[in-house]
Amino acid sequence: MTLQTNMLNYGGRRVVDRTLRGCTVVATAIAIIPLVLIIGYVLVVGGSSLNVAFFTQTYMPPVPADSGGAVDPATGLPADFAGIDVSGGTLADPNAPVVPAEPDLTQIQAQGGVLHGIVGTLLITLVGLLFALPIGLMAGIFLAEYPSNSLATGIRFCCDVLSGAPSIVIGVVGYTLLVQQARTYSGLAGAVAITFLMVPTIARTTEEMLKLVPHAVREAAMAMGAPKWYGTLTVVVPTALTGIVTGALLAFARGAGETAPLLLTIQGNSNLSYDLLAPMAALPLLTYKYIESPFPAENQLAWGTAFVLLLLVLGVNLLVRVVTTRIKGGV
Repeated sequence: MTLQTNMLNYGGRRVVDRTLRGCTVVATAIAIIPLVLIIGYVLVVGGSSLNVAFFTQTYMPPVPADSGGAVDPATGLPADFAGIDVSGGTLADPNAPVVPAEPDLTQIQAQGGVLHGIVGTLLITLVGLLFALPIGLMAGIFLAEYPSNSLATGIRFCCDVLSGAPSIVIGVVGYTLLVQQARTYSGLAGAVAITFLMVPTIARTTEEMLKLVPHAVREAAMAMGAPKWYGTLTVVVPTALTGIVTGALLAFARGAGETAPLLLTIQGNSNLSYDLLAPMAALPLLTYKYIESPFPAENQLAWGTAFVLLLLVLGVNLLVRVVTTRIKGGV
């Protein structure tokens, strides 16, 4: 008995295999490198702003750099008055007008931190997630379990349209329906606005994850006498729990990083506030305001705030991944 092999083609197949593996590695690197560069650049530029006060204090107005009691030898005045032009003989003519010189904005020192922004972002995003999770979860279950329904087709189309809607449009809608009607900016209005952005992500992710559950799992639940709704909630959904949690995390990440809806709904607040019915601060809003500040020191704070926002989203993802893994291991 002779064993037939295709040894003549083995060398060619090995070359193709190694080539495709190399292409896979290069494609993965291309996908990861931008993320590493973004995080690294934000850390390098805004890293000098990170200290204990940055995480434990709220906003404080910028002040001139401390002169330490030094005296300007040219005028005999404290160094804090170095920006004032006293030429023309101030001592000889006390009534001579004092003409201020152009201010040196680089001598302005930033103060405070972003504690109010961290608390505001967590509260607004979590409340928005509480609103969006049941809506998106139930919509995803309906789309997965009744895919041929005409209503499901319409819901799927609306989710696709809403997921691609510009966030500024969502902000305008939130401003018109919530802020104008209540006649006040509030954290609750911001949470409702980002809910519209979270629902499509949760719904479509839930749908796709439930479609991956083998049909045999559904048949096993029905064989035990469970109604379809009971089997779906107690067997199918827990099977796809990891993917559903991932969709919720994606929704959280998008909601936490949105700026346009919050600009038009929460207004901002320089103090630490837990009142969702009043104006609140948020990290994306602080980043926007700091980057538009005329003071370079506050522009530096914008990069630090952006890095904190990245850490917040990354930390939540890692935490939920760990918890989900432990739950699956316990089961």
